[in-house]
Amino acid sequence: MFPGFDRIIEERIRRAQQKGEFENLAGTGKPLIFENDGHVADELRLAYKILKNADCLPPEIELKKEIERTEDLLSGMEDTAEKYHTLKKLNFLIMKLNSTGNMPIEFEMPQKYSGKLIERLEASKKNKKKDQYP
Repeated sequence: MFPGFDRIIEERIRRAQQKGEFENLAGTGKPLIFENDGHVADELRLAYKILKNADCLPPEIELKKEIERTEDLLSGMEDTAEKYHTLKKLNFLIMKLNSTGNMPIEFEMPQKYSGKLIERLEASKKNKKKDQYP
């Protein structure tokens, strides 16, 4: 802080007390309620608090909500072509979410086609082994 800044602050507080500006404030005599924000990284706490006070959601939460809406839309679809395009959009949103944070890979959201891809890769490995060893 700037030199002498503390004295200026203390003087303004003392004058406000003498004028009675701290009387009858909302919540007077009640305990303070502190929010548990231990799950938020230290360098993001202030930014997230500002976003919360402005009724804005962090980008990760917005993406998760978009993913949920897309999944709901996908579950009610009948048309195969439309379903395919929506699935591509869903996988893109999941990839975007996974690339935004600095979270460990264990906590990343899996894309929707990964299970089928793994099955195909394992099947092709088995077929290659069969072809190599008569």
